[in-house]
Amino acid sequence: MKKASANRNQPVSLSDETQVQDVLSSAVLGLWDVVNGLTRLRPSRRDRYRVSIFGSARVKPGSFGYETTKKCAAELAKLGCDIITGGGPGLMQAANEGAASAPERSKSIGICIELPFEQETNSFVSQAFGHRTFFTRLHQFVLNSDAFLVAPGGIGTVLEMTLIWQLLQVEHLKGAPLILVGQMWPGLIEWAKASMLIPGSPLANAEDMEIPQCVASADEAVGRVKKHHTAWLKANGKTASKRRTR
Repeated sequence: MKKASANRNQPVSLSDETQVQDVLSSAVLGLWDVVNGLTRLRPSRRDRYRVSIFGSARVKPGSFGYETTKKCAAELAKLGCDIITGGGPGLMQAANEGAASAPERSKSIGICIELPFEQETNSFVSQAFGHRTFFTRLHQFVLNSDAFLVAPGGIGTVLEMTLIWQLLQVEHLKGAPLILVGQMWPGLIEWAKASMLIPGSPLANAEDMEIPQCVASADEAVGRVKKHHTAWLKANGKTASKRRTR
């Protein structure tokens, strides 16, 4: 052990590629230990209730999906819920726009990813965070959210949804509702049930399939978040915020 410790203190020439790689590998693994330790920390009580809304970047303003998502976020903002999105265009922008309609009651937050083809953060974000990797970005969503709404979307939206599902399954994330809005999601859940709940050789538990809550409309999604929000207020010793009047 003493010899190994002494070796770690010896200078390493940059011309020694093998030793340089060993030093870098040890340093990166050490940083991961620090990161893993820090991610164990959680606030004992959150000051504000936050809803993450995932959805397609390709949906255009004025479309039914855009306007519905904007209305959904606006309703939640009126309750005093902060709205978190990926900060980009499409349904992310719609949700941020809805939150921005009540700036005195809600924060409109964007957790953004740097991509070669990604557009700039949408103009309705009042607080932005930048990430270079999907891993760190998704982790910030998890750390900062009390509920998750998933609108229709593509591969990125499916990735976000399944990560939250998996974290809820293994109880690294507890109590947060995962609400899937629209017609595209029931088929995915049915596929998971048919493919994973194999008689005699299951790949998941039946209760795992009950974690995502599929709803047909944004109104139903808002209703479910309201119910969870009410319970959160009670658990945190808060009262429902009242609408300001002019």
